[in-house]
Amino acid sequence: MSLTVGVDVGGTKIAAGVVDPEGRVLARGRRESPASDPDAIEATILDLVTDLRAEVADAGDPAIEAVGVGAAGFIDAGRSTILFSPNLAWRDEPLRADLERLLDLPVVIENDGNAAAWGEFCFGAGRDVDDLLLITVGTGVGGGIVLDGRLHRGASGISAEVGHLRVVPQGRPCGCGNRGCWEQYASGSALVADTREAAAADPAGAADLIAAAGGEVAAIDGPLVTALAAGGDAFARARLADLGRWLGEGVASLCAVLDPARIVVGGGVAAAGDLLLDPLREALTGELIGRDARPVPDVRLAALGNDAGMLGAADLARRP
Repeated sequence: MSLTVGVDVGGTKIAAGVVDPEGRVLARGRRESPASDPDAIEATILDLVTDLRAEVADAGDPAIEAVGVGAAGFIDAGRSTILFSPNLAWRDEPLRADLERLLDLPVVIENDGNAAAWGEFCFGAGRDVDDLLLITVGTGVGGGIVLDGRLHRGASGISAEVGHLRVVPQGRPCGCGNRGCWEQYASGSALVADTREAAAADPAGAADLIAAAGGEVAAIDGPLVTALAAGGDAFARARLADLGRWLGEGVASLCAVLDPARIVVGGGVAAAGDLLLDPLREALTGELIGRDARPVPDVRLAALGNDAGMLGAADLARRP
């Protein structure tokens, strides 16, 4: 039984786990992320992996053979250098070489969305298909693509930046420098901004939501919208339906290019479940090219939660 470590590096936390070939997590650890200090990030990964190696050795398990790291940002085609990361202090960072020197183990670096897509494909909601599109809906919109059973990375390693599909010419400004990107309309951040705007315009209709936010429109956040929607609040449900329609229309455009068998939806906003997925499915069915002559892709919630990236990175580490 070969064991690898998957490491999920985020802006606030770094999580790691020892994973077997069946996707079982045998040991795990977590640290706060020193996001502004590249050397401290590497030291934290070293600390986590060192502790995990000791834990599996004490348990009598086989030695760890490799490490996979999933991180937000542009990763080069060789899966070794982080070219750019929006939330971490990495610019042309030779992370694989640095970690291999520190850990004395083979290391693979992968984009976090790609790693999560691979985790869902291998062990989660995509185990029974060969073609999968993962959409993660959180602060932004991320993704990952598996085609014919292989992770699709593109010529330079930076494919699947689906949140920056432009859906509104000269629309809302995006942090990427363009305008009208999909994530400006279909993300958790968009849900909050649009809900606050709608609540300010219709305080009577949003009365329960505003009250739940302590009487302050500016205090409305995504989990609060989801919670009230789950309790039956019509105003909150309408906001999630709007978000679902934006997602469904964007997914329909991606399906015209990728033709996936399954759409897997993850990220924090996916906690809304069918309140989000039903309007997504409706919009996808209505906008899908050739919809009367082809199957509509299956849409499911991600199955692995926050472990998807860790599991995917661990599995990619055992594949040359």
